Amino acid sequence: VLGVSAAVTPAEWPAGDAQAARALARARATRVPLVRHGARPALADLVPDGEAEAHARALLAPVADVPALTETLRTWLSLHGSWDRTAVALSVHRNTVRQRIARCAALLEADLDDPDVRMELWFALRR
Repeated sequence: VLGVSAAVTPAEWPAGDAQAARALARARATRVPLVRHGARPALADLVPDGEAEAHARALLAPVADVPALTETLRTWLSLHGSWDRTAVALSVHRNTVRQRIARCAALLEADLDDPDVRMELWFALRR
């Protein structure tokens, strides 16, 4: 099972490593042999980096100090809200995923069942 990052320069190796790790987690969770990090232009590219990063920091501030929450939220969103696949990807019990997502919803004061909220959080987590 492999996760592959986008092509990066040596200065970007930490970002490439993070991309590969997320791709690997997704490959494990979806039980496919290979997942590549996507490199096509996206809607998020329309927002200047500085503005997007400031918005992401403000939006995610309530959960930013707890890496387990942010990684669980990122993985859960990437797997379309699947408790089981998120649990597999993070090597935790599905109830742990449920508890962490409930904690994220409470701290963020957000309805994580709302697709607009999920989309905004996804864009923020990608920054």
